[in-house]
Amino acid sequence: MDPVIIVGAGPVGLALSLALAAQGVPSVVLDEGSGKDEPRPARSVVLRADMAAMVERLGCTTLRDEGVRWVGWRGMRRRQVVRHLTLDLGLGGTEEWSEDPAAPSAPAAPLHIPQHALARGLRDAIAHQKLIRLVTEARLDTIEQDPDGVVAHTRGPAGTWWRGSHLVGCDGARSTVRKLLGIRFPGRTAVERHAVAALRTELPWPGEALLHRQPPWRGAADEITARPLPDGVWRIDWLLPPRGDLVTPDALVGRIRETLAGWCDGVTPPYELIDTGVHTLHHRLARRWRVDRVLLAGDAAHLLGAVGTQGLDEGLRDVDNLAWKLAHTWHHGASERLLDSYQSERRAAVAHRLRGADQSLPVLRGGGGLRTYLPGATRGHDALLTDGHVGRGPLGAPPAYPHSPLAPPYTEGRTPVGTPEGAPVEDVRVTAPDGTTVRLRDRLGQGRLLVLLVAPGTGVWDRRHWRGAGVMPRLEEAVAALPAKAEVLVTEAYPGAPAHAVLLVRPDGHLVAAFAGVHPEELYAAADAARGGSPTDEPEDEQETGTEDGTDPGAKAAAKAGAKAGTKAGTKGGAKAAAKVGAAGVSTGSDRTADMH
Repeated sequence: MDPVIIVGAGPVGLALSLALAAQGVPSVVLDEGSGKDEPRPARSVVLRADMAAMVERLGCTTLRDEGVRWVGWRGMRRRQVVRHLTLDLGLGGTEEWSEDPAAPSAPAAPLHIPQHALARGLRDAIAHQKLIRLVTEARLDTIEQDPDGVVAHTRGPAGTWWRGSHLVGCDGARSTVRKLLGIRFPGRTAVERHAVAALRTELPWPGEALLHRQPPWRGAADEITARPLPDGVWRIDWLLPPRGDLVTPDALVGRIRETLAGWCDGVTPPYELIDTGVHTLHHRLARRWRVDRVLLAGDAAHLLGAVGTQGLDEGLRDVDNLAWKLAHTWHHGASERLLDSYQSERRAAVAHRLRGADQSLPVLRGGGGLRTYLPGATRGHDALLTDGHVGRGPLGAPPAYPHSPLAPPYTEGRTPVGTPEGAPVEDVRVTAPDGTTVRLRDRLGQGRLLVLLVAPGTGVWDRRHWRGAGVMPRLEEAVAALPAKAEVLVTEAYPGAPAHAVLLVRPDGHLVAAFAGVHPEELYAAADAARGGSPTDEPEDEQETGTEDGTDPGAKAAAKAGAKAGTKAGTKGGAKAAAKVGAAGVSTGSDRTADMH
């Protein structure tokens, strides 16, 4: 099999290559740049707890070293604190939570990190992966498809033809892939503008993020956000008028001094200005996210970010949704329904997020006519903004896919649990097959379904006893017969689930179905629906996922694909692409053409 071609080496493209490699799929990442990210502390990103956990699973260490999880969230209006939340710094928090102080769980803390640090951590992880090839100074200019794959041509110092099983455009808002496909990208321009500064100083609430609306000092913005970074650095954003004057250096310094003095009892504390910028937010949504073997992800597919919504967080959710589907297709073949479900699920989820933000803007910026249209808006403007920034409600909560084409039909053996079908499962503690106790999130992203048995009392039993007791033998037999790889996990309790309930969970952590006990036929049907139906390509036992002699599976795929290159090309560029393919997948001929396998 040919590798997956990923166009764009931002965080989304890098994360996708790592997510595919974790499931045994080789990829080529085409980077238009030099492979080095300019340090810009004022350009930072906020990740929800589940996406931060996903990035850590991919091997990115900079999240721990250079990111900060907020210890709290503070909302102010004029001179008053109107909202103060304590955040859960572990992964035990949940996006569905109560503001009641007696509630058992606090909201999960988002993670804040400079984007260049995130990208560097992903690149460092790629350096240890044999299945990923990162190519710099490779600018895409041509895409051609045939029934067996995709051929792409890049310009640059080593202009080359590449062949892949699929191609994913992760090349940003001005996506070349999207333009070559002729996909429209409608939406709104300059929805919000922010002046941004990264500075080192001391503020009265260390480790907490702040949203200050209508501050009382003269000349202030209507809304100011302060978010902590490591080493005493803060990113501060000032909301600007949509069509205001340019922000001069003197004007920005004036805003900084007035804001710091307003927060520090009228005295501007010492500060070190590190970086500045103006951030303009657009809202756009591509009409299509898939054209045959070419797909879009991240900013190439959508732009959002107003009122606290997080664009990169949504791009990583694209990765989480797409990677296991591409991996299943690459290894086993798949029905068209599986890859079509990527667009169906993710585009609907982002469209919902955009509608929520667009309907909130008139309410939050002085209107009010649309207030009743947005669920939860009656709780007040400050609560709406908290939702977007902290990660809950229509502006921030993780998406659910209740109308997914992968949803199984209802059967009699189903039972309701605390998680709706299609929504992300709770991160409960589970016992893995090797007897270790881990978080459920730790078992995601490995390309297999998870079958979770709710078995009270197993935590105090010796594993040797309960593995052969009760419903476990029957469940393991049913799981062994499923049409896709699956792993059995056991938990003592799951919210809203009765004893002996069986939950079927997708590789990206979304609930497929829950059953009242072991129902082998219904479990099989649900697993078959979750994988999109019967595969259409060669059977599982003919796929290359490893070799007995320890050879890198990507290298073996390269040899096999190289031998077939001449017959698979099928395009005017493909004839050149099949010219001289070496073991490394790169032509040594003078025409500077190549396949990468």
